[in-house]
Amino acid sequence: MTQAAKYQHFKALHQGPCFIMPNPWNAGTARILASMGFAALATTSAGHAFALGRRDSQAALTRADIIQNAAEIAAAAPLPTSADLENGFGDAPEACAATITEAIAAGLAGGSIEDYRPGNGIYPIQQATDRIRASAEAANGRFLLTARAENFLYGAPDLRDTITRLQAYAEAGADVLYAPGLPDLAAIRTLCAELPKPVNVLMGLQGQTYTLADLAEAGAARISVGGSLARAALGAFLRAATELRDHGSFTYAASAAPGAEIAALMQEPPE
Repeated sequence: MTQAAKYQHFKALHQGPCFIMPNPWNAGTARILASMGFAALATTSAGHAFALGRRDSQAALTRADIIQNAAEIAAAAPLPTSADLENGFGDAPEACAATITEAIAAGLAGGSIEDYRPGNGIYPIQQATDRIRASAEAANGRFLLTARAENFLYGAPDLRDTITRLQAYAEAGADVLYAPGLPDLAAIRTLCAELPKPVNVLMGLQGQTYTLADLAEAGAARISVGGSLARAALGAFLRAATELRDHGSFTYAASAAPGAEIAALMQEPPE
C-alpha cells in the first residue's frame, strides 16, 4: 500500500467507530500487532528510547532517529502508521514543517506535534499555533496531523487552557487533537464535546481502567497506548530476569511465546 493510500485509509478510520491504535516500538512488534487485526499503528518515542538504552526525552533522540524508527515500522506492516514526532525537533515553525515533510517521504500516514519545549515548558499559545499551522501546510492533504496539548503531562493541569489551545490548533489545520494525561472520564467527555475535530485519548497509564466502550461514549475517535506496551514487555523481562537471579529457576519460559509462532509472524507482510 502506498503512503497516499495509507493516508486515505487512516483519514477514513477517524469517521468512526472509535478504534484502538497500539504503539509498537520496532518492526518486529509492528508485524505482531498487524497480524492481530488492528487497523492502524502509532510509534512510541519512549519504547524506541528504551530499546536503544536511552531515557525517554527529546534530548535523547534526534529527528533522524525518530524518522528512521518510524519508517521501519511503517515498512514492516501493511497498515497506516502515525509517528510520535515530539515537538517537531525545533522551536521554529519551519523546523516542524521540515519534520512533516520528512515523515511523508518516510511513508508515514500521520504524526503528532507537541506544544512542549524540553527544559522551557509549554510554548506560548501563539507560537504553538504557528507551529501547527506550518505543519498543516507541509502536510497539505497528504498526512494526518495530530496536535498535542501537553499541559497535563508537564505541571499545568488546566482543562480550560487545554481546550482553548486545541481549538486554536484545529483552526490552524490540525486533523486530530490530543491531550495526554487527562485525569478522568469527565475531563475527556468535556474536551471531546468542545472540540471540532476527532480526539485521540491516551490509555495505558496507571490508575486508568476505562474501556474502549467507555471512551467511545465519551466522544473519543481513537485510542493510543504510548509506551505502555513496551513497558509491559519490559515488565515481563524484568520478572523473568529476577527469577533467574534470585531463584535459579526457569518457570518464566512457560508463558513465553513459542519460537515457531514468532518466526511465522516475522515474514514479509502481503502488499
